[in-house]
Amino acid sequence: MTTPPPTPAPPGRTTRPPTSSDTAGDRPAPLADDLRAKYLRAPVAALSAQLRALGYDDVTIDGVTPLHPASKLVGVARTLRFVPARPDLFASHGGGYNAQKRLFDSVGPGEVIVVEARRDPGSGTLGDILAIRARRNGAAGVVTDGGVRDVVAVTAVGLPVYCAGAHPAVLGRRHVPWESDVTVACGGTAVQPGDVLVGDADGVLVVPRHLAEQVVDAALAKEDEDAWVAEQVAAGHPVEGLFPPSGEWRSAYDAWRSTRA
Repeated sequence: MTTPPPTPAPPGRTTRPPTSSDTAGDRPAPLADDLRAKYLRAPVAALSAQLRALGYDDVTIDGVTPLHPASKLVGVARTLRFVPARPDLFASHGGGYNAQKRLFDSVGPGEVIVVEARRDPGSGTLGDILAIRARRNGAAGVVTDGGVRDVVAVTAVGLPVYCAGAHPAVLGRRHVPWESDVTVACGGTAVQPGDVLVGDADGVLVVPRHLAEQVVDAALAKEDEDAWVAEQVAAGHPVEGLFPPSGEWRSAYDAWRSTRA
């Protein structure tokens, strides 16, 4: 019996070998509603201070700015890794229904697509069509250390996006979409699927998932303290012994906090 020849790939698509993105684990668990509500209240700066107190100094995604500075970004990470452009690699992985398109089709509510583009803004890593798809799927946002093309149209979609700047070139000028849902480096920071991504006008922070509740509770408690201190300073008190509270000021703050409890 003669073995039939393989079915050719549809026009516009290229065949490719399997990648780790094809066998990635289950999608990350979403944030509980109450935990998400806490993160929506917590400033990135306050969260950063609490992570630093735990020894986590390298958790900011550096070099990115928001297209919507007034919008808060909170969600769990889905990751996408690009490798440097090379003709043969783009032929095997870049065309057709590639890793980038598969991830934007599969992203779900409350998830943030985090893109490792090696801090290379020399081409777009997101355009308006994919931004529309992500928003329609309920994604919480996109963070990329590469460029965004069609930036006016992407901004108009309304999806929270942090990027390294605008660039008109298509993806293939610099990048090949390689794999998804693996540990990546975005803006010099390690991001794992399921990590909590939080962004505001100060920037984007990565909170390891196992620290999520501890960090946000400590940040909100410190925000309450800082708000009380700000009231005392606004009333004319010097910052010595007050910022942070110590001695009599600590006793005064503890007494004030007990009345609120």
